[in-house]
Amino acid sequence: MTDAVLARETNRRQLQHIISGLSDGVILVEVDQTIIWANEAALLMHGVNEVSELGADGGAYRERFSLRYRNNHPLDPDQYPISRVAAGEEFSDVLVEVSRVGDEEDRSRVHRVRSMVLSDSSGEPESLVLIMADATEWASAEQRFEKTFNANPAPAVICRLSDLRFIKVNQGFLEMTGHSRENVIGRSVYEVDVLENAERKDLAIERLNAGATIPQMQAELKMPEGGTKLVIVAGQPLDMNEEDCMLFSFIDLEARRKAETALRQSEERFAKTFKLTPVPIMVCTADRQQIVDANEAFLSTLGFTTLEMIGKTVAEMDFLDKGKDAVQLFDILEKSGHIEGVDFKVRKKSGEIMHCVLAADTVTIQDAACYLFVFMDITERKRSELELVEAIETVMKDASWFSQTLIEKLANAKRVNGQNLPTASFTDLTARERDVLGLICEGLADKEIASRLNLALNTIRNHVATVYSKLDVHSRAEAIVWARERHLFASQGTKKR
Repeated sequence: MTDAVLARETNRRQLQHIISGLSDGVILVEVDQTIIWANEAALLMHGVNEVSELGADGGAYRERFSLRYRNNHPLDPDQYPISRVAAGEEFSDVLVEVSRVGDEEDRSRVHRVRSMVLSDSSGEPESLVLIMADATEWASAEQRFEKTFNANPAPAVICRLSDLRFIKVNQGFLEMTGHSRENVIGRSVYEVDVLENAERKDLAIERLNAGATIPQMQAELKMPEGGTKLVIVAGQPLDMNEEDCMLFSFIDLEARRKAETALRQSEERFAKTFKLTPVPIMVCTADRQQIVDANEAFLSTLGFTTLEMIGKTVAEMDFLDKGKDAVQLFDILEKSGHIEGVDFKVRKKSGEIMHCVLAADTVTIQDAACYLFVFMDITERKRSELELVEAIETVMKDASWFSQTLIEKLANAKRVNGQNLPTASFTDLTARERDVLGLICEGLADKEIASRLNLALNTIRNHVATVYSKLDVHSRAEAIVWARERHLFASQGTKKR
């Protein structure tokens, strides 16, 4: 053995001794691709115990181990790290998945490989070295990130900070924008501008260039087919494959914007309808009955101004005649949520009484429950009806002259929809008053009732007046209808003449 060969072997043994305990895997290769040595870490990374199990040379190694890039493409024979280093090529950070031939589905081993070519004093390659790090855990974490990133419904893209080009895009972003994957990957943030019309765009660009966190802000993304979409965008710096990157994530606000636009348009239509409707309308809160709005028809009809009404309670304004009935109105609204067609009296600012048909319903205004009241002025109609009834009653003082049908029609003309509010009970009457009411329903006049009950005429007239007062009626016809509505004295016939 020559001195040169001995020196070389000595150097190799010293090199092997130095590197045998390293955590990185090391394989020594001859120029002819003969594998001459590997440390324990390199054997472990290949799942073998002896150097011979790696194969005698590069060809045997390729027969035993299948190498693929991370994009799932298999390496050609001349692309294997052992072939490249034997060709004198120095490289770094070659990432490959390593599996046994025949068991290519097992890609649990991932190596990050680099090469070294050690030359002798004459500059000729003397030792070829493959240095590999176990990147399996890193690759597993990256794979989990890939799956999470792609499966995440929240739209997201990732760009490299070195050239600001997109390297990843998930399905959520493609669905939100309508872009294709090919239209995003490889393009810059200026071509697919994710900070389009951002409310703090200067700050976002400053943070992007500095590789710092970009706070949440509203922006409008341009769609490939035209138009824009309102989003919230934020940026988070991260490291991918040892490259500084920026993860942009988005929240789609377009649905909310459409809902807000529809709500605003609905509110505008309601406001216009409310203001322009010629029928008096008033709105008050459900809890305190505080007036929050009234249309022009309401104000002009009752003679109040906006300043006089808004903020005051219904009780303070005292425009609903008969306070007790007003309390009943709100009790009914609280229980049923609405009132339809109630005959009611409203007091104007001047003190004049206006007859109305009142309807009310529950509405929500700015998340607060309110009552909306609609008043239909029937004062003239009421006056005409009462005048008609009074004219007939003046001519025909005795109810016995009327058929039952006519009596009911007359009473109904005076009590339009009055049955919607609670009235007096039959039990409020005394026994004698019930007798009198029963004889009225038979169609008897006061003299006939006095004769039937063997009482003085004035006494009967007093009983009749008391019955009218308790039942809140004003004529025999109304008293008869009141009783018939409650199915009282149903077996008693009414005289007809």
